[in-house]
Amino acid sequence: MPSGLIALLDDVAGIAKLTATSLDDVAAAAGRAGSKAAGVVIDDAAVTPKYVMGLTPDRELPIIWKIAKGSIRNKLVFLLPAALLLSAFAPWLLPPLLMMGGAFLCFEAAEKLLEAFQGGHDVAEEATQTHSSVELENQKVSSAIRTDFILSGEIMAISLGTVASEPVWEQALILVVVAILITAGVYGVVGLIVKMDDIGLHLAKKDGAGTQAIGRSLVKAMPVLMSILAVVGTAAMLWVGGGLIVHGLHEFHIDLIPGTIEHVAQGAAHAVPAIGSILHWLVTAIGGAIVGLVVGGIIVAALHLFKKH
Repeated sequence: MPSGLIALLDDVAGIAKLTATSLDDVAAAAGRAGSKAAGVVIDDAAVTPKYVMGLTPDRELPIIWKIAKGSIRNKLVFLLPAALLLSAFAPWLLPPLLMMGGAFLCFEAAEKLLEAFQGGHDVAEEATQTHSSVELENQKVSSAIRTDFILSGEIMAISLGTVASEPVWEQALILVVVAILITAGVYGVVGLIVKMDDIGLHLAKKDGAGTQAIGRSLVKAMPVLMSILAVVGTAAMLWVGGGLIVHGLHEFHIDLIPGTIEHVAQGAAHAVPAIGSILHWLVTAIGGAIVGLVVGGIIVAALHLFKKH
């Protein structure tokens, strides 16, 4: 009897060890998947703050919370089942879908650049003039959730591509972890960004010259930060979108562009071994961004030409 109990405990310990190892594998795979989707995450964090512009400060965080709930619903209710079905029954569809998603990101980035060069109009101001506050909130939340659906689709697809060789249950668990952590991270950062000026004003009213100086600096930094986020978001869209297209070309054995980028990246890495990995990543990202700019520019030009006719 004791020997049977010992054997049972040994089996339980083995199962526990196997489970712990599996959870470690899931955590590591989730980390890899999340890092692959970093460019889209950066763009998501850069894009979202514009949806609370033009609203009263007391409504900023509630609206971000609504958008965050919509985002997690997008990922877990709609995109996760679709990703698992794709992985199980049509994995060959993943590269072309990723390329199409990448092309859309390139198009969005090229549109942003075109608007920046042409001089855009203040959408928030127009909306405020033509809608009530409730209608404006609902409009902004709906628009943000639609945009999030596209970006979330890219995040889930990139993550799925990273863990496609894992068992289905691990894929599901990894995608759930990625969805929750990325949503919490993105909208937590967005909340801090949009409240930065309020935090600054609060600190500026406190006693102490140092605290007041920090508060005034935060208020002054807000417009600069928003401008930087716009640039970073556009660059991230080009880098990620172009990178997805380059990767797709490689999957289809069309290696002229992917091979050229990789050759230049390896040459840069070998030229300065001390920072070889950083240079390799940087050259690869720049190469993807150039491809993204070309693809996005072609799509924008074609659409504008089509509209004229």
